[in-house]
Amino acid sequence: MTRVVVVGDLMTDAVARARYPLARASDTPATVTMHGGGSGANVASWLAVEGAEVAFIGRRGADITGRNRDMELMGYGVDARLVMDPERPTGTCVVLVTHKGERTMLSDPGANAALSPDDLPRDLFTAGGHLHLSGYTLLNEGSREAGLAALEYARRAGMTISVDAASAAPLERNGAEPFLEWTHGAKLLLANADQARVLTGRDEPAAAAKVLTAWFPQVVIKLGADGALWYTNNRSEPVQVAAEPIERIVDGTGAGDAFAAGFLPAWLAGKPPAEALAAGCRLAAKALSQLGARPRL
Repeated sequence: MTRVVVVGDLMTDAVARARYPLARASDTPATVTMHGGGSGANVASWLAVEGAEVAFIGRRGADITGRNRDMELMGYGVDARLVMDPERPTGTCVVLVTHKGERTMLSDPGANAALSPDDLPRDLFTAGGHLHLSGYTLLNEGSREAGLAALEYARRAGMTISVDAASAAPLERNGAEPFLEWTHGAKLLLANADQARVLTGRDEPAAAAKVLTAWFPQVVIKLGADGALWYTNNRSEPVQVAAEPIERIVDGTGAGDAFAAGFLPAWLAGKPPAEALAAGCRLAAKALSQLGARPRL
């Protein structure tokens, strides 16, 4: 089994689910719950619960939430390599969920923004392993050097590399070209349709995937209710798989991270793309049917 090393963000998610349409500049009744979050930490948690050998490299504050997040990761079975920041708090994300289920995120990276190359344990970068890098690490200027160093260490060690495109708005702010340059050399890019559009200017996901294979040998685009597609530069048509049927979407937070955790082990084991996509869609459906971005402990 290939060990997966995840470098990325660790957050506490404060999820506020509005019961009625938002009353702007006034008060809306809501249900507020706290959960472990952060795209990188979410992927690591789902991977561990699914039986993968996984290490997570990140940074937390010297606060109670940081300690809780650390214990949580260990509870999932993640080899958590968290550096404690003496000045910054553990990152926090306020997730506003409207009565119709639409999500808006307000994000304070906290200690994540100070992740540095010195925080990367070199013993994890070894031949035969796989690096999965959360795009947030590159999109945040404070942690970018650490993300670039992780990619360099993985390349030198001969590890396979996958990168997640993180989020459309910060991608747009940073620009497509820098992101594509930073991630050069990764074997696999995981993106959703919005992120793929920002990176290529193409609205049609299959067309965007085709453009992206100029930079990445393999591209996966998550299509939400339409499933997911995989494309490689020596094929004429992408492989597409339908989403798993789901009775009721409880919370969309972390579904893309769960997809990555379902897809990667099958992909690393050399399973056919359709099988790996289906495994990703299965785990995403599981995430959609529960509250919060992480598996239930």
